[in-house]
Amino acid sequence: MGRRSKYSAKFKAKVAIEAIKERETLTELSKRFEVSPVKITSWKNDFLKHSDKAFESETPSVKKVQQANERLYSKIGKLQTEVDFFAEACKDAGLKIN
Repeated sequence: MGRRSKYSAKFKAKVAIEAIKERETLTELSKRFEVSPVKITSWKNDFLKHSDKAFESETPSVKKVQQANERLYSKIGKLQTEVDFFAEACKDAGLKIN
């Protein structure tokens, strides 16, 4: 199991953007943000590698939620059909329905 980062995504993005601007050296950024230059370089590379996702119309999490909703609505429909079927069967059998 991986180790959880003590830095937030927002902080990493801020540092990566500062590194991309190249107004300060990695050493200066490292001192200012109290993060190793290796980490800053890694965050910068990750930021650049995944920057295209900022322009996608839907994020993957939105797609996952929509798929989950569709599954749940399908399940609700199936359960409602079963309830209706059993209610009708009980009625036909002469059993009392609440």
